This record gives sequence, structure tokens and C-alpha cells, in this order.
Amino acid sequence: MSDTSNTSAETVAADSLATSTVTNPVIETLLQRRSIRKFKPNPIAEEVIATLETVAQHAASSEYLSDWSAIRITDESLRQRMAQIGNQHYIGEAPLLYVFVLDEHRNAAIAARSGVDVHSDAFTLNTSYRFSQAQNDAVLALHAMETAANSLGLGCVYLGSLLNDAQAIIDALQLPEYTYPVLGLAIGEPDQTPALKPRMPRSMQFFENAYPDDDDSVLEPLPDYDAIVHQYYDLRHTERPVDAFSTQTTAKATDPANLTKSVGPVAQGQGFTLER
Repeated sequence: MSDTSNTSAETVAADSLATSTVTNPVIETLLQRRSIRKFKPNPIAEEVIATLETVAQHAASSEYLSDWSAIRITDESLRQRMAQIGNQHYIGEAPLLYVFVLDEHRNAAIAARSGVDVHSDAFTLNTSYRFSQAQNDAVLALHAMETAANSLGLGCVYLGSLLNDAQAIIDALQLPEYTYPVLGLAIGEPDQTPALKPRMPRSMQFFENAYPDDDDSVLEPLPDYDAIVHQYYDLRHTERPVDAFSTQTTAKATDPANLTKSVGPVAQGQGFTLER
């Protein structure tokens, strides 16, 4: 990747933030976040780990159920298994690696101690609503951890790729009934400086009072955004700029790989009844 291309991408990203009118260190941390996929081998101090985990616990939680858990992966063979499932070598190279799971197992155990039959129709923590809310809670906690890590000068990358094979993750981590993997998070000292990835105009994502009924008006800025995205160079593919946003989206709209990652059957195997 040439210096000119990197500078161009950084300029485009900076221009997209030009409308910001206020700032502080938290806002700057959020606006400067980027995915880091190459880490220095330095271990993360225990006090930093304790801080990151405590911050994650302070994220919002639906109905105060705290229905998520996170598994820190320290066993080397297990780390490499995660990298194999995600098909990304850097998963096994990150000094700190977590898998966040939605977790109604713990709450089911609490309810069972009070006499609830957690395998009866009266049990409702395994419904589609609780599955969705617990998933939300896990993502909120993970995002809080990532933001805290970034604020400490660490780099992170979300690992949705671990859901390439959710059942394999369940088996590898021995996840019990009423749990399901949500996302992974790799953390470490950055050993790369990727350009900020452009974001679409706010008018394409923020609406007032109702979703617009005119797709053409929503998509009006798309040609300019496509051009901006096409100037961005991803460090994974430094030999060429990425495809335009509309090209990427169209390809993913008919990607048969989406059919191989169905949540329903695996979730049912974990005890969830998503039709309820």
C-alpha cells in the first residue's frame, strides 16, 4: 500500500468527522477505533485484565439479568482451535482472547434452586425474546470492554468469524444448555496502523420519527460513498483498494455461506425454543 493511498483514506475518514461539534477523550477513543489484526507478543498485565473485565460487567443489562458470560482463552491448543474455526491466524496470536456468550444457564440454575422446572413450558428464559436480549447484553458488554481497551492504547478486533461453526465453539468451550456463542474479542498491543475505515453519511442511517418510504432519497448519497470506500486500502489486501460499498453489499446479499450459519438448529440443540 502506498503512502499516498493511506493518506487519502485518512483524509476521507477525517472529512467524514468534520461535522463533529464537541469532543472529549471518550468521544475521541470511539471515533478513532479501528480493527487491529496484528499484535505485539507482549502479555497484558493482570490489573489491565481485571479492569477490562470489570468495565464489561458495568455495561447495561436487560432486566438486570446479567445474562451473558465471557470465556478467556488461555490454553494454547484451545486458542489454536479458535483460530482454526475462525479461519484467521491472528485469533491464536492475540495476547488476550475472549469468547462472549449469551447465558441463560446461570439464571436457569438460580430459578431451579427456587423450584422452577426449567424444562417445562412454564420456563421462559429460553424463548426468542430472551435469546435476543441476552445476545444484546453480551454485545454491549463486549463493546464496553473494547472501548476501555482502546482507551488504554490497546488494539482489538471483533471475531464474528467464530460463528463460522457455532457448534464447534459450543463443543470446544463445553458450553452448557441455555448458552450460545455471540462474538469473540482479540486484544493486544497494536503492531499495525490501519487507516480509519470510511462510514456512510449519517443521512443513510439516521432518520427522524419513521423509516423513510422513499428508498431513492435514502440512497442518494450512495454514489459518493461508493467512491470514498473505493479509496480505502484494507491492510489484509494492500495490493488494491476495496470494492465499492454497493458492490460488497450486493455480493453478500446472495452469498450462499449465509445458509450454512443458521442459528435456529444449533440454538435448539442448546435448549432454546426460538419459535416462542
